[in-house]
Amino acid sequence: MSDDKMTKILTFIHQRNPEVGELKLDDDLIDRRAVDSLAFVEFLYLLEELSGETIDPEEIDVEDFRTLRAIDKRFLHGAAAH
Repeated sequence: MSDDKMTKILTFIHQRNPEVGELKLDDDLIDRRAVDSLAFVEFLYLLEELSGETIDPEEIDVEDFRTLRAIDKRFLHGAAAH
């Protein structure tokens, strides 16, 4: 996970939830409660900033946020999954 965008995502998560600990690409972020509902809108803004694309809340699926790998694939187009 050396990609700068993935590092920014991990920093966001750890600043808001330091108890979550180390996260791997396939860890279930929902089960681990990595991003709570209050921070989710901020998280969407971060993903928009990192992807350079507007995210329509009506077009997203919870599975798009289940793992770091899913986030990478859906919003960062696989830049960090190497």
